[in-house]
Amino acid sequence: MNHLPLIIKREYLTKVKNKSFIVMTILSPIIMIALFAVVAYLSQLNNNKERTISILDESGQISSIFIDTENTTYNILSNTSLDDAKALVETNEEYGLLHIANNSDLDQIAKSIRFYSEDTPSLTLISNLESRLEKKITDLKLQQGGVDIEKITASRTSIDIAQESYLGEKTSKMDNIVKLAFGGFAGYMLFMFIIIYGNMIMRSVIEEKTSRIIEVIISSVKPIQLMMGKIIGTSLAGITQFVIWIILGTFLITIVSMVFGINFAEMQTPQQEMMQQAVQSAEVQNQMQNLMSAIYNLPIANLVVAFILFFIGGYLLYSSLYAAIGAAVDNETDTQQFMLPILMPLILAVYVGVFTVIEDPHGTVSTVFSFIPFTSPVVMLMRIPFGVPIWQQLIALVLLIGTFMFTVWFAAKIYRVGILMYGKKPSYKELYKWLKY
Repeated sequence: MNHLPLIIKREYLTKVKNKSFIVMTILSPIIMIALFAVVAYLSQLNNNKERTISILDESGQISSIFIDTENTTYNILSNTSLDDAKALVETNEEYGLLHIANNSDLDQIAKSIRFYSEDTPSLTLISNLESRLEKKITDLKLQQGGVDIEKITASRTSIDIAQESYLGEKTSKMDNIVKLAFGGFAGYMLFMFIIIYGNMIMRSVIEEKTSRIIEVIISSVKPIQLMMGKIIGTSLAGITQFVIWIILGTFLITIVSMVFGINFAEMQTPQQEMMQQAVQSAEVQNQMQNLMSAIYNLPIANLVVAFILFFIGGYLLYSSLYAAIGAAVDNETDTQQFMLPILMPLILAVYVGVFTVIEDPHGTVSTVFSFIPFTSPVVMLMRIPFGVPIWQQLIALVLLIGTFMFTVWFAAKIYRVGILMYGKKPSYKELYKWLKY
């Protein structure tokens, strides 16, 4: 009789009814949203802080570049000494004083600029002031040399090389960035899911083994059915937890935004004051159009189907190995010697995807690792956005499924013997012997 559905149901209900599972499912999004809300609230308070900066420009050539913004007011001082300016700023409790000394040599002016304040000033503010001053003094030096600034500005040319295949398919740098972002996200999700829920499967096997419950269960259930039931049941519990996190997280963000008046969409950082000015330029607007076009050009249907198939295949492959490790040992401490051989291919897949696919998605290294079953779930998902023939995807998927079936047989052999072994830390040599039983 096939007991697999019953085992899956039992594993699923055992996991979702576990107190720690329920607590972490509820608390995790609450803690994350709470931390994010606190950071957003503090950032909002910091950004709403109004600053007044006095400018003492003794040269009389530079102060015109300082224009008031929403949160920063520039107070231009004149006909006053540096000491009097310091006293005035300190008395008025202003944010700081920017002093630009007078000198006929612009290079000496640049070297003698000072910012005085009671507390350490914002790094972003200082960087913003430096960039403005550098541009202005550079323009003044060019004008002193008899150079027409307007002609230089008009002569600047932006190059954006158009990319097109021999078949007329057009792409761009933005397309590559979007494709890499999707591939990286898919690989990262798979990596984290395997680490989190693979360990959950391993701990579940160890707990049942040490509690001797397994001795009762194994008398009426085949080891391979028990192992697959644990893998599938735990996976469904993980998916349930993930869905609850998304729903609860969305709900909490809405509540926090309404109650505390925090607008996450409009939340600004100090760096965004400069970015807002840049976004208004035609070049940045053109980049935004390229971004939308790149997202539109993605093979969405292929990506979704491939993501589901490779995600499931890769997770089942590694989960069976985690279950075998859980059956071979008596406690989590003894798992360390077996974890590295499992994690190494997964880590290698991430490194190959990040450092190889980005440079040459169709090169030999990328292609080979996208066919190796232990690395293909990550590498192939990162290659597909760049255009991988369907036949290559099918071959990689068939190899992945075939390896999974072999791994299940391999893991079931270890599971069958190891599940009833107690009090001894197995070696690789003993695991090899178990395969012959």
